[in-house]
Amino acid sequence: MKKQAFNPYLPSWEYIPDGEPYVFGDRVYVYGSHDAFNGPAFCVGDYMCWSAPVDDLADWRCEGVIYPRMADPLNADGHMCLYAPDVTLGADGKYYLYYVLDKVSVVSVAVCDSPAGRYRFLGYVRYADGTLLGQRAGDEPQFDPGVLREGDRVYLYTGFAGKGDKTRHGSMVTVLADDMLTIVEPPRLVVPGVEYADGTGFEGHAFFEASSIRKRGDTYYFVYSSTPMHELCYATSKSPTEGFRYGGVIVSNCDLHIDSYKPADMPAAYGGNNHGSIVEIKGEWYIFYHRHTNGTWFSRQGCAEPIRFLPDGSIPQVEITSCGLNGKPLAGAGEYPAYIACNLFTAEPHMLAGVPGMPKVMQDGRDGDPETGYIGCIVDTTTIGFKYFDCSGVKRIGIRARGYSDGTVDIKAAWDGPVLATIRLHYTSVWETYWADVAFPDGKQALYLTYHGENLAHAYGALSLQSILFE
Repeated sequence: MKKQAFNPYLPSWEYIPDGEPYVFGDRVYVYGSHDAFNGPAFCVGDYMCWSAPVDDLADWRCEGVIYPRMADPLNADGHMCLYAPDVTLGADGKYYLYYVLDKVSVVSVAVCDSPAGRYRFLGYVRYADGTLLGQRAGDEPQFDPGVLREGDRVYLYTGFAGKGDKTRHGSMVTVLADDMLTIVEPPRLVVPGVEYADGTGFEGHAFFEASSIRKRGDTYYFVYSSTPMHELCYATSKSPTEGFRYGGVIVSNCDLHIDSYKPADMPAAYGGNNHGSIVEIKGEWYIFYHRHTNGTWFSRQGCAEPIRFLPDGSIPQVEITSCGLNGKPLAGAGEYPAYIACNLFTAEPHMLAGVPGMPKVMQDGRDGDPETGYIGCIVDTTTIGFKYFDCSGVKRIGIRARGYSDGTVDIKAAWDGPVLATIRLHYTSVWETYWADVAFPDGKQALYLTYHGENLAHAYGALSLQSILFE
């Protein structure tokens, strides 16, 4: 069987959130910040890049460190983190990396001759008189740059706008010259934050952070994280500097608003802040976003889903899935790691990660160890969902689990559907495989596992799920 793609699209031990995907040549490259497994804060690592052939989105390759955090003169001691970056191709054929460190309010730029080579520090975005963007009176703090070059103009979008802070208006666009550094048009507001959203059409989905910009045909799509944080929303305009109108939600990392398989107001995963963008790959469009693991906000992993455009240019919200970039349901045969579950909740669903005792995707070892992830801290009523599989001909379902558990796992094709089979578990400190015969519906199906039994989330050896198996 050809290797399949699924979410997260990178190895389970890699934590690259804030993904900005681009096609350069015959490969798609993803640039993002770099979290750590069990990390103490956001973005503690160097910038890494991963790429894949445009015709095989399951074959991801690590390009290594493209920019270490101490390469910036302001961070020679390494005390600051590299927040979410973006990349654009300059008119000179070189690649330009824009980023903001976590304790300063200026935009840094690095440059490289290739998409994923070693970038070198170039300078800071500045006014013609040399004043740095973010340091002139009236400038708002710089954060999460998104960048687009067209001809001899570079459009730089930055901003952060939290609730209750009237000093920050939203996402601002600054126009640069083709030297990639010098400002030719000062910042102007393009999408309002929550304190300035009344009467604009952005109410309820105002700009929070994560500015990103793409162009499709003659329309600019501004993708951003809204005030609820778990959403990636979009706005459109025929101009890169004005006239943006709210379009809708593209994806939510807790699947809020989706009512195709659950109530719209029910979160089906533990969400949190979100960041990503859209990209066209061989005629198909995708949204890249991230999910939260390890029960915290600081170990985020990249995911992606196909999207579609309606005739009017709008983008319907998509479900979060396990099959992601695969282009079709996963084959209902063989063994799959549990960490590709897209739904994870208990009888009391929560919208945001960080709930004490919550089930979570985790791993053994330390950050950087190539240990396959699994789902741990499974408690009574935990539901684990996978979407989607081609279940034609499936006769048996297996699970590989370990832990001190006295309980059962119900197998269903819908989170609230009829029980198709039940597996009894027993106490074990090693991974063991359990099977059940099941009359699974043919065709494209979801798979849900619901655990009933002891609540041992905080005990040594609590129940964990390593993989699922089909026969």
